[in-house]
Amino acid sequence: MSLTGQIPELRAALAEVGDPERAAQMAGYMKDRFEFFGVASPARRATQKPILTAAKGADQQDLLAFAEACWAEPKREFHYVAADVLRKHNVALSATALARVQALITTNSWWDTVDSLAAWTVGPLVLRHPQLTGAMDKWISDKNIWLARTAIIHQLSYKDQTDPDRLFAYAVQRAEDTEFFIRKALGWALRQYARVDPEAVAEFVAANPQLSGLTKREALKHL
Repeated sequence: MSLTGQIPELRAALAEVGDPERAAQMAGYMKDRFEFFGVASPARRATQKPILTAAKGADQQDLLAFAEACWAEPKREFHYVAADVLRKHNVALSATALARVQALITTNSWWDTVDSLAAWTVGPLVLRHPQLTGAMDKWISDKNIWLARTAIIHQLSYKDQTDPDRLFAYAVQRAEDTEFFIRKALGWALRQYARVDPEAVAEFVAANPQLSGLTKREALKHL
């Protein structure tokens, strides 16, 4: 059976462990943008284990079709499961997957799913397929804040493989952006790189007073 064919079973399993009271709280936390079953993260991870196991050895088409089918579901937990499946089985994705991942980023968009896709799906894809850096260079200029945010934080897991020139160039390009999610992402990305090269980040922040206060605070948080 394809992964997509297991969605009804997943839906029933999530509904069984859902809590209507928690669902209301979760929806409120997300500013009522999404519906929820009301499944706490530990319970969701336990519930999705059979899907993660079934996805072992799945090809790119099956993985992306499953993610897209989950994204079409109204309950937010489905989107979390899809993001976790793509994270866990990222190595099965080729460079051609980026366009379809982009569609996920720009659909039902909010920080919770975007950040997971950015750091754990797009990031590893770009690291394995350096030709995709060109897409990041385009996304950083995009009017869609979620694509720009993805470009900013896609290197979060790179550690000493981070391209500091690209990171700093992106920060300069969006330094005066007034959007909270952009300012926060810049600070987060810089703070993460500061774990590798704190002096470089401190010098960059000092040399760029146009960075927002939020970005600076986040970047220098642990320095």
